[in-house]
Amino acid sequence: MVELWYGIVALMLTLYVVLDGFDLGAGLLHVVVARSDAERRQVLAAIGPYWDGNEVWLLASGGALFAAFPGALAAGLSGFYLAIMLVVWCLLMRGISIEFRSHVQDPLWRNFWDGVLALASGLLALFFGAALGNLLRGLPLRPDGWFGLALFTDFSARPPVGILDWYTVLVGAFAVLALALHGALFLVWRTGGPVRERSLGVARRAAWVVVAAWPLVTWATVAVNPAMFDAFARRPLAWLGLALAIAGAGAILFGVRRGRDLMSFAGSCGFNAGLLVATAASLFPVMLRAVPDASLSITAYAASNDQPGLLVALGWWSVGFPLAIGYLVLLFRLHRGRAVAAREGEGY
Repeated sequence: MVELWYGIVALMLTLYVVLDGFDLGAGLLHVVVARSDAERRQVLAAIGPYWDGNEVWLLASGGALFAAFPGALAAGLSGFYLAIMLVVWCLLMRGISIEFRSHVQDPLWRNFWDGVLALASGLLALFFGAALGNLLRGLPLRPDGWFGLALFTDFSARPPVGILDWYTVLVGAFAVLALALHGALFLVWRTGGPVRERSLGVARRAAWVVVAAWPLVTWATVAVNPAMFDAFARRPLAWLGLALAIAGAGAILFGVRRGRDLMSFAGSCGFNAGLLVATAASLFPVMLRAVPDASLSITAYAASNDQPGLLVALGWWSVGFPLAIGYLVLLFRLHRGRAVAAREGEGY
């Protein structure tokens, strides 16, 4: 049951990254690929039906952690308190910017909120990537299971560690690049005209940068957490995730070259999902890795709820998850086709 719930949490976090990732990337890029007010409203029309629903997957993932692994959630929330507050503020400002930008028909007002959307989207991608980097590198867990982190120490990835060092910044930067590519490919698929052409130009350049940076980030991860790759060699699911990421990267490069918009976006979904699947499979059963003493790490088995609690949670999840997936499929079905900017006063 513990293994099943670890997989459920990993699945829901992967869905969050894949789904909210494309509107984070679109929000980050929209000030570049859309240059007039109508073009920017076209970008907002493309992500408008999805962005708030996509954020729910983050809340749902937190709920799954609370139900299945309360020990890991409690330690993580307390240790990353400052970072979580920054994430909450960025989520708030992103939603406010989307909803407020068209309340006043003034270029200064709209440009301000467009800048807020781009900044908040980019910072969220950076924060989430840096948070993953912290989990992969390790945390200064104490024997009581708690930890505290300075913003940075000596910027090395060796103890005593902080939130920011060369490795966590590298992973954060890679996350920004990968999600910017993801957003660009979504806009290529769902918009037309100049916005699509500029998004395609961004995607063509970003695709090669992301593919070239991937081995560098992998090498850095081997350097800071060699035990993770010892486990990778023995995990078939990790190899499956790697295969999915490689296939996704190939679909991206082929799709942008041949004008296969849906193929390239689906390839980006597969690339991001494959990386996360391989990472989760390689880390199991560790949820919070301790450095320098790995014996203090918090594992899924140590942090899990009791068996009856896991069974009850599984029953509710079995009802809620298919409903959420069904809603997602319906949403994409209803809003299929290329997005068109709403008329002034009738939407974003």
